[in-house]
Amino acid sequence: MTSQLFAICFNAIRPSDLARFWAGVLGWEMADGPDDVAILPPDPVGFRVRFLPSLEPKVGQNRAHFDLTSISPEHQQQTVARALSLGGKHIDVGQLPEEGHVVLADPEGNEFCVIEAGNKFLADTGVIGALACDGTQEVGYFWSKALRWPLVWDQDQETAIQSPGGGTKITWGGPPVAPKTGTNRLCFELATPVDADWETEVDRLLSLGATRTGNGDDGQVLMFDPDGNEFSVRSPR
Repeated sequence: MTSQLFAICFNAIRPSDLARFWAGVLGWEMADGPDDVAILPPDPVGFRVRFLPSLEPKVGQNRAHFDLTSISPEHQQQTVARALSLGGKHIDVGQLPEEGHVVLADPEGNEFCVIEAGNKFLADTGVIGALACDGTQEVGYFWSKALRWPLVWDQDQETAIQSPGGGTKITWGGPPVAPKTGTNRLCFELATPVDADWETEVDRLLSLGATRTGNGDDGQVLMFDPDGNEFSVRSPR
């Protein structure tokens, strides 16, 4: 059986503090248990967001960021105000004054956008409308096959996928793709079903274009996707 997207992971200097920020912004609950600094989605379609300890400083702009949705101009303003009150800040990444989205950074400098109301592409996706990634068409095809999520956009080398059950879209903007600087601060964590043949699934990901880089803590296989982005595969438990 195919791996599932278990979590989006942030490498964080202060994992608990960053988890509280995102829990406050998204309105999600913190995970129970001292060994998992994470926030949990309100519905089964979503993925959890995990915060992993890291001493590596942020270098350059992240290759991936959240696009948060709004249902009205007032709702967008409320989301921005809540993020700022929790320790976020406005940043300039080259956005134009006439663009309707607001670009912010969390307390550790991770970029995210609060999208204006009425965005048709993100309609009915949930509070995290998209994980917007800097990446090639090839990597979009890879993740569509890896997760068995259908392509919902494939035009001008831009791609997007979405779970058959709906929810957050994952998008890749196509060329030019900025060079990778250090370890990504956001990465995917996959989980295989309990009854799955774990090594067979790892071999399938390798056949699709992934690269195995080693073994991590807690029974994980560490891998790169075709664009060199880190991800991990949890073993069944």
